[in-house]
Parts: sequence; C-alpha cells; structure tokens
Amino acid sequence: MNADYPDSDVVRHRDKFYMISSKKHMSPGMVILESYDMVNWKIINHVYDKITWGDEYNWDKMKGYKRGVWAGDLAFHDGTWYCYVIDPSHGLFVTTTKDIYGKWSVPKKMLSQKKVGDDPSVFWDDENKEAWLIANIGRSRTKEDKDKYLFKNAIFKMSWDGMSLEDEGTDFYKGTGAEASKIYKINKQWFIFLSEWSTKPNGEKEDRKQIALRSKTNSIYGPYDKKILLEKGNGFERSCSQGSLNQAPDGSWWYYHQLIQNTEDPFQGRPQCLQPVEWIDGWPIIGKDIDNDGIGEPLRRSKMPNIKATKKLEIQTSDDFSESKLGHQWEWNHNPRNSHWSLTERKGWLRLKASSLAPLTKYGFHKGSPLWRASNTLSQRIMGTKSGTAIAKFDVTGMKKGQKAGFVRFGGISHVIGVKMDEEGSQNIFFMDDKGTEIVGPKVEKDIVYFKTTNIGKVARFQYSYDNKHFDDFGNEFELGFGRWSGDRLGVFCWNDKEESGYVDIDWFLYEYE
Repeated sequence: MNADYPDSDVVRHRDKFYMISSKKHMSPGMVILESYDMVNWKIINHVYDKITWGDEYNWDKMKGYKRGVWAGDLAFHDGTWYCYVIDPSHGLFVTTTKDIYGKWSVPKKMLSQKKVGDDPSVFWDDENKEAWLIANIGRSRTKEDKDKYLFKNAIFKMSWDGMSLEDEGTDFYKGTGAEASKIYKINKQWFIFLSEWSTKPNGEKEDRKQIALRSKTNSIYGPYDKKILLEKGNGFERSCSQGSLNQAPDGSWWYYHQLIQNTEDPFQGRPQCLQPVEWIDGWPIIGKDIDNDGIGEPLRRSKMPNIKATKKLEIQTSDDFSESKLGHQWEWNHNPRNSHWSLTERKGWLRLKASSLAPLTKYGFHKGSPLWRASNTLSQRIMGTKSGTAIAKFDVTGMKKGQKAGFVRFGGISHVIGVKMDEEGSQNIFFMDDKGTEIVGPKVEKDIVYFKTTNIGKVARFQYSYDNKHFDDFGNEFELGFGRWSGDRLGVFCWNDKEESGYVDIDWFLYEYE
C-alpha cells in the first residue's frame, strides 16, 4: 500500500481480511479497510466518529496534534468486533460492534495513561478459556547510557468479554524501543511479536527490527526464546517492522509491516508492505534470508497470495460529492464542526462554511500558518510514490469579507492556495506557506475557480484556472514533508479571520497518481 496507512493491524475473518490504521488527531479516527487478497483494499468505515475522551481534540481547541488514536488492535471474538487503542495522553480504551460496517460503541476506558504507554494487543485462548492483553507500559533510562531507552512490556489478564483487566499486569520483556506487540498461539506455542531498535556503539538508533519471542512452555508468561525475524536490507534503507501475521486460506503465511525512518520519500509517510513468511526451525522468517544469516530481509516484489478474490477492490480517492454522506477517504483536522459543512444544502456539492480559527497555544506549530488552527479542513492521504495530480472545482460566490478558502497540502509542512476576500470585498488568488507568509495574486475574474496541485516526488506546486483547461502557476514551488506523525495530505479548507460568515462550494475533487 503506497500510502500513509501507519500502525496497521490486519486480521482474517471468513473470506476477507480487515485492516485498521491510526491517524492520530484526525477525525473520524481509526480507518477500517477490507480486502479479499491482502493486496487490493477498500475503505469501509472508521471506528470513531470523533475523539471523545479529550477536549483538546475539539474543533475550537485543536491541541491534539501527534496524540489521539495511536496504533490499535482489531479482534473478532464470540460474534463481536473489538478495537483496542492507547492514547498516551489519556490511556487504554476499548470499543465494540456487532457489525464492522456499522456504528461502534462509545469507547470504554480500561487503564489510565499513568499505567500504559502504547500499542495494545489482545488474544482469546479458546483452549484454556483465558483472555490476555499485552502493551508497552512505559520507558526508563538505563544508568549505563542515559540516551538509551528501555520500553517495558507487560501481560495483563483480561476478562472473557474483553471489557476489563483482571490484574495489574506482569512485566515480561524490556528492550530498546520495544513496542508494537502482537500475540499468537500457533501449534500450542505462544509467539509474541515486538519491534525493537538495534543501536550503534555510541547508542544511536540503527535499525528497528522485527523480533519474536517463542515460549518454551505452554505458559504465556514464558520463559521465551528470542529471534530477529526481519531487518532492513535488500535495497531497503528504511526499517521494516511493526505489523501482523496472517495465514491465507491455502495455508501460506504472510506478514504486513510498515516502513519507518522516512529517509526515502519522507512525504509519503509510513506505507505498508506485504511479505511472504517461511517457517524455518519453528520460526516464522519474514521476507527472504538473502544473506544467509538466519534473518529475513524485505522483498520489493513477490508473488501475490494464492487467493481467488471475488471482487477487486480499490482505495477511494476522487469524489463528486453526490452522496448524502462523506466518502470514507475524507478526514477532518481534529473533530468536525458538523454545523459548518453540508452535502445537502446544495445537492451534488460539498459546502464548507467559514469557521473561526482556534486560539493560539503554547504549541510551536500554532505560531506559523493559521491553517493549523482552521478546523474546517477536510483532507485525505496522498497515494503513490512517483507523482500525483489533484484538481478541485470551487464556487466562490458565497464568500464574505475576511474569508479564505481553497486547496491545501499538509502533513509535516503546510501550503495552501485559494481565494481570499479583503475588507473592501475584493477577491484575490493567494498562496500561503507553513510560516504563514502570504503571496497575494490577481483578482478573481469569475465565480468558478479550479485549483490544481502536482507533485513529482517530494517537489510540488499549485495552479489555478477558470476553465479547467488553461492553468496558471501561482506561489512558490515547495517540498512536501513528513511531520507530526503524518505524511502529506490533500484537502480543502475554509476559515474567516474576522467573523464566522461566508461559505464555499466544492463540486468535485479528482486525484490521479502513480
């Protein structure tokens, strides 16, 4: 998946595979995708309509950057779907549903943020009628090297209904950045997958490797043998770890993992890779052991799983806004202000009503572009690795004095192009960079304006047009970037510096990529 779908968890249920992926402060949160073959995916839902456990995620606060919905665990047990997630600012939560395509329950808090760190994983042992949860519970500095972090991981006994924990947890493993646990029981042996950093002699992080612990007894508490299953190499400069193990209907094994470190194509975020798994001496070796050291390296290409898909699915991107609900590809920057957008006031168009900016805070990223404080910003992940072009059609006749509306690219860095109306009622094309520096251009000549953005690799630019045929460049060429745990995103925005008045209508959004 050449897109920013980080922290994925993939589970097989009957003839389909389901994936969840985190997106921190974005709303709706924890996207859900489905696939028949683990290669072609479609977005089907989100777990959270909005983030309800902290007011920093509200549209009038917007202080939740880098927090919110972190890596989660998706599980199906006894007719119910469960999603577990840890917000490091608020703790461990569980939410459930009978219908993965439907509405999920209100999140229930299971642990406070003082008792848990990140990355929960659960397992129901049907053989022994016991349920377990594992999570990273915190970090501590070693006395020998203060720059080296040890993450502690603990096993909690969980109630059979999956809604509460029955003990205080038992520490079972600590390692440098050890987190991203997954629990499996295969042929009566326990396997606990973790991601862990190797370090250079000076303590600097080197490679985030995928490790596994394999039980020596039938107890989940161990003792365990340890082995590295996957490390970077074979042309990959980015670490390959944190994911989930699945068995296909034909008996073959596969592993989904993400790429991190962002040394290549940082604007892309953390894409997902599917690797074949070979069992060697009782260990699931991921990818292929290219250098014969007993550790797998990732493959850029391999045969697809031998699964006859009944449907070929595709991740949604373009939108003509003809439905009564927003497409699942769209997410708001923090919780939405539902009174300030509509798909029904003008049928076939998305209407964004100008909202005031959230107040400035102590967070440094609020000191630059006001885009970071504009709640009525709707966006989606970019796709592809080489290039992309997106165009949107705007009707600007509903704009009022002080209003700004248009097209945005943002992730670690923000850049916008749009229309602004000044105090005299004049409408002009404008460009704004991440520092909030504006370039004001020519007066707007017509009611309909088309905005376009193109990127070749990490270099992008904006253009505008009145006929969707001849486009003029405007603003500076700029680089896309990763930041706040997000790759680049494409979207639309609408705010008013003066008062909450005015709106903009968007007829369609078209996105093509390679």
